[in-house]
Amino acid sequence: MKQSDYKIAIIGLGYVGLPLAIEFGKKYKVLGFDINRSRIEELNLLNDRTNEADLIGLKHAMDLAKSDVDLGLNFSANTDELKNYNVFIVTVPTPIDQFKAPDLTPLLKASEMLGKVIKKGDIVIYESTVYPGCTEEDCVPVLEQYSGLKYNSDFYCGYSPERINPGDKVNTLTKIKKVTSGSTIEIAEIVDSLYRSIIEAGTHKAPSLKVAEASKAIENAQRDVNISFVNELALIFDRMGIDTNDVLDAAGTKWNFLKYKPGLVGGHCIGVDPYYLAHKAESLGYHPQVILSGRRVNDNMGMFVANKLVKLLIAKNHVISKSKVLVLGITFKEDCPDIRNSKVIDIVKELQQFNIDVDVFDPHADKHEVGEEYGIKLIDSIENTYDGVILAVSHQVFLGLELDKLKSSNSSVIFDTKSFLDRSLIDARL
Repeated sequence: MKQSDYKIAIIGLGYVGLPLAIEFGKKYKVLGFDINRSRIEELNLLNDRTNEADLIGLKHAMDLAKSDVDLGLNFSANTDELKNYNVFIVTVPTPIDQFKAPDLTPLLKASEMLGKVIKKGDIVIYESTVYPGCTEEDCVPVLEQYSGLKYNSDFYCGYSPERINPGDKVNTLTKIKKVTSGSTIEIAEIVDSLYRSIIEAGTHKAPSLKVAEASKAIENAQRDVNISFVNELALIFDRMGIDTNDVLDAAGTKWNFLKYKPGLVGGHCIGVDPYYLAHKAESLGYHPQVILSGRRVNDNMGMFVANKLVKLLIAKNHVISKSKVLVLGITFKEDCPDIRNSKVIDIVKELQQFNIDVDVFDPHADKHEVGEEYGIKLIDSIENTYDGVILAVSHQVFLGLELDKLKSSNSSVIFDTKSFLDRSLIDARL
């Protein structure tokens, strides 16, 4: 087939899938598919709850579909419509379970669904983060089972790891170099050319699916380990009475010092991907030391923040069981509504263990989603005063808060986990 003959279906319309559907929809016939019918209805009304979509681009791609049967973007939750497409790009979530093990359920369910609709010559490209080998060892058998087709004879696969950075309006999809790969030399070239047609920053064609999968895993594992180092420094320097950020500012004057900041490490990438890599390593009989030690440090930072606040409250003679604390922010990063794998919940739960009355305020987060995911009822506005305030997420809107008006007394404590607020207005920072 010529490149113009490809009809692309994007499976999953979250932070990764929707921007991809919009860009491909400007040049190809594209179906944005999601099993969540309310999501489809929202997008048809040009409403994006993730705030990631270029709404002008979205409207343009949808308008193209209305004027040209072979171009533009349509949305659907109807699996029968997938039969009209020949390239399928899977962008479903790949989380971890309560035991920190990879949860491939969404990925395998998507593969099962596609196995029932793919035809000879079709290509299935995965973007979901996985461990090296997952596409061919876990997904391909499901595709073969439900399609009755043979891999690399009747249908083909590609892997191109997502590099979406939620909330970033500068480094958007087309501005970030894309790693691509295919299950044969010819398919690798097709996959690369497809992405190359929309990615302004260019592509990097990896020699195999496994190499592309591994590249994604180590990108975020590397950042996780680096952040865990400065988090461990924060734990050490706290015992010394030294401000970690002052140390980093001083060390950062050396030209080759990597200036990472301490903090909570959550989200769908850095806090999850290292566990996928560790899982694969352990299945091969190797127990990773550095990767898992970094994860342990970072996973305990929420508990450290909560306990540090309690110590500060005690130092100011507060009765802990009668204290009231405000946590500012619940999303996993600043100016973004994404709450997946947010480590702020660790702070909240630890404070509640001390019988502290905790309010959580976040104007960016969806109140219903937070309630469903974490069992927390967000407050709509800040009406009370508090013995302690924790700045957990550095939303720009929080800079406009009058911190003194949040205090219940002069002995109230304000703890900044992001070194975001005016230093003269806070009691401590991470």
